[in-house]
Amino acid sequence: SPKQLRVLLFDEMKLPVQKRTGQTNEPSTDQESLEKLARLDPEKHQRAQVAVAIVEHRQVSKLKGTYVDALPELVNPKTGRVHTSFNQTVAETGRLSSSDPNLQNIPIKTAQGQQIRRAFLPREGWKLLSADYSQVELRLLAHFSKDEMLRAAFAEDRDIHTSVAAEIYKTPLNAVTSEQRRMAKTVNFGVIYGMSAFGLAEALNIPRGEAGEFIDMYFERYPKVLRYQDNLLAACRKAGYVATIMGRRRAFDGSSIRERTNYHGRNQVERQAINMEIQGSAADLMKLAMLHVHRRLQAEKLQAKMLLTVHDELVFEAPAEEVKQLAGLVREEMVNALKLEVPLKVDVSVGDNWLETEEL
Repeated sequence: SPKQLRVLLFDEMKLPVQKRTGQTNEPSTDQESLEKLARLDPEKHQRAQVAVAIVEHRQVSKLKGTYVDALPELVNPKTGRVHTSFNQTVAETGRLSSSDPNLQNIPIKTAQGQQIRRAFLPREGWKLLSADYSQVELRLLAHFSKDEMLRAAFAEDRDIHTSVAAEIYKTPLNAVTSEQRRMAKTVNFGVIYGMSAFGLAEALNIPRGEAGEFIDMYFERYPKVLRYQDNLLAACRKAGYVATIMGRRRAFDGSSIRERTNYHGRNQVERQAINMEIQGSAADLMKLAMLHVHRRLQAEKLQAKMLLTVHDELVFEAPAEEVKQLAGLVREEMVNALKLEVPLKVDVSVGDNWLETEEL
């Protein structure tokens, strides 16, 4: 139990407390705290290695309980398949969410999680085809902010994270290190969600001061991104809502949007308001793409079926002889679902299961 774990780690093993819980002020044993303990220098904190084992045990237990034990019980006896339900009005941004079971959070990052993906198969003799928008939220940021350097990077099909790293570090593209690219990638996505210097420091395991400087350098190189966010907040404060690219609105309490703030001092409502236009517009784009693809499948009388929407990805199954036609159809409709100031890009891959697919 959390209490037993707290006694073991902090009373008996005397490990350093990473953070404390709200009202009780007891040492926390949540995932974040354990991961911090696991990253401690093993020479100074040899016993902290127990946290590595606990984190791994929790991950395995979750995989077993959530997927390995649960999914076979959810197979429909009539179809022999697992069927999910899609919800239109659960996610605030308007994305379709999946439940009973949730097939949008099947793990992909860990080796053990990948084995669960391998278990998802098309009907016999068919193939699975995955079509994934490439960095769609960053492309929408470039569209809305009108930042010339971001737009140029996408127009020239450059790696956006390498391009941003090169700008921030003032170094040639071919000299950007993997660590610099990792920093830029985290900031690229963090800016959309209003990630603070504290959040960036946690994500990259670097000092908070260094994280704050990196964010400041980002906005120095991309001032139109900050101007766009400030203008969006001003409009939200006045109107009491944020609209997506297709005009769908989400209401916000205007009094929570302050007249003047800086990036580092934004509150939760302000971060949600900025996130809404980007993620909400990505949801609009995906729904339009799904409608257009569905109509083409019917018009061309293909046997292929659209199975899942997973964030920026669509998953299909199709007879092997239809795969090439399906890939071209899906890519064309997804790329042209909305006309933006930057090109949309779709990565298409096909395979015999949901894990092992090859790019087309």
